[in-house]
Amino acid sequence: MERKINYWAIAVFYIIAIICRYAAVKTDLLSGISNGYLVILLRGVGPALGAIAAVTIFSLPNKFSLKGTYTNIVLPFAVYWILPAFLIAGVYYFIEGKFPILLMFTVLVYGLLEEIGWRGFLQEELKPLRTLYANLIIGLLWFIWHLNLEMTASNLIFLGIIFFGTWGIGKIYNKTSSLLAVAGVHSLNNFFRNGLHQTELILIVVLLAIWIGFIIFYDRKNKPKYDLDSSNA
Repeated sequence: MERKINYWAIAVFYIIAIICRYAAVKTDLLSGISNGYLVILLRGVGPALGAIAAVTIFSLPNKFSLKGTYTNIVLPFAVYWILPAFLIAGVYYFIEGKFPILLMFTVLVYGLLEEIGWRGFLQEELKPLRTLYANLIIGLLWFIWHLNLEMTASNLIFLGIIFFGTWGIGKIYNKTSSLLAVAGVHSLNNFFRNGLHQTELILIVVLLAIWIGFIIFYDRKNKPKYDLDSSNA
């Protein structure tokens, strides 16, 4: 039987996500917190809280998975977290002369908090829809959640990036079902808070190429034997 979309669960998820985001970026609620890294995490915690609340309240079968289709959690952790953290920390050291270890951890966890909501919950809930429609809904809700709604040129570019990211990260999630994987990809742009320059763009391209190649290789290597037998028949 085809699973139906629980729109009430989606509404609960999104209301909580928006309230948390608004409190974090549009009020002075976090002004008393001196730890800047904690402030960053609190700005992104809404989608995770909303997802967990919706799944719990409505007893949904959704199971948030860090490892996804991988045999153990070590592999996606190494490929999607340790690898980019190592390479990006090296770039930071080359540019600024220091290793931003705490920043690496914060940005990756921030990406995970968002991805628990956008992919782990919302994309799962919208699976009965055609992929195009699901991506449009996720992209629009994700853009609004940032609460940067002025129709400026930069925001319109950001809207385009959001829709492209929804499509790209969504495909990786469909392939891996791993929240570690999509959190790593999600965090890629957030690592470079001072903008993207030639070195950073090259690093992003290299990491994306490695990840896409790894996904293709892993998928082929672990393709069920009966699929290979049928294709050779």
